[in-house]
Amino acid sequence: MRLILLGAPGAGKGTQAEIIAAKLNIPTISTGNILREAIKNGTETGLKAKSFMDQGMLVPDDVIIGIVRERLAQPDCAGGYILDGMPRTIPQAQALLEQGVEIDRVVSIEIADDVIEARMTGRRVCSVCGASYHVTANPPKTEGICNACGGELTIRKDDKPETVRHRLAVYHSETEALKGFYEKLGKLRLVEGNQPIEDATRDILAALGD
Repeated sequence: MRLILLGAPGAGKGTQAEIIAAKLNIPTISTGNILREAIKNGTETGLKAKSFMDQGMLVPDDVIIGIVRERLAQPDCAGGYILDGMPRTIPQAQALLEQGVEIDRVVSIEIADDVIEARMTGRRVCSVCGASYHVTANPPKTEGICNACGGELTIRKDDKPETVRHRLAVYHSETEALKGFYEKLGKLRLVEGNQPIEDATRDILAALGD
């Protein structure tokens, strides 16, 4: 099963990718991770990517896709894989097709912006031990104080309302169009994201089989 998970930031893609990968015994291929790995290993495409990053530039699509292809050629991907963080744009999706990277299913985890905003802006992290809380879903016993170590709870920069809104706007303008692209190819399935994790997992697995 060669799978792409789509969804806005905070929709639960990372959590679901981990569960599905374990259930199907296939690797999750995160572009961020393989980019770092290719650079560390000094592969030809890794060095190419590093030259762009060193200049503070975005790594071009053809280099990213070269790195993805290198990774997908490894033996652990023979039985399938989940692509995480790729493709982000229509040109990337087209380039994957042209490079012969096969995809069986594209599952989009659907969740409303206001739900995501409440989910992400409500997160709190202990500044001392790193324990995670949520103001409504998992509140600490004492407001602003960590249950485990008594440290002060803080909001990560990524979870500030203006950052969350910006990330959602980027998703809608750049990545959401992929749904139409894969729908035309008959590969798209939609799954409700605003439900318990195990229910979303069940729906994703059902979508893979239909």
